[in-house]
Amino acid sequence: MKKSEIIKMERIFKGVANHWRIEILDCINRHNAICVEELSERLNCNYKTLSEHIRRLKLAGLIYKKYKGQRVEHSISPYGKKILETIKTFTYS
Repeated sequence: MKKSEIIKMERIFKGVANHWRIEILDCINRHNAICVEELSERLNCNYKTLSEHIRRLKLAGLIYKKYKGQRVEHSISPYGKKILETIKTFTYS
């Protein structure tokens, strides 16, 4: 594997290395074009904490942000969908 591919994989894994980020990713997948306020209500999570987790997910390339005036909508990226699908296959016996 190339060094750049390994670094990209590391960024993705760091992006989902938190239970809040996995929940956020799942919620964004279920409710496309959702804003932070809506996520905060749905997940019962502090706005500031949520914003930081969203920043990390975006940095990892797992979500997109789209600005619509004052509103910022979040949607899941193709990488985000693949990672979420992979995570959902893990179960513990």
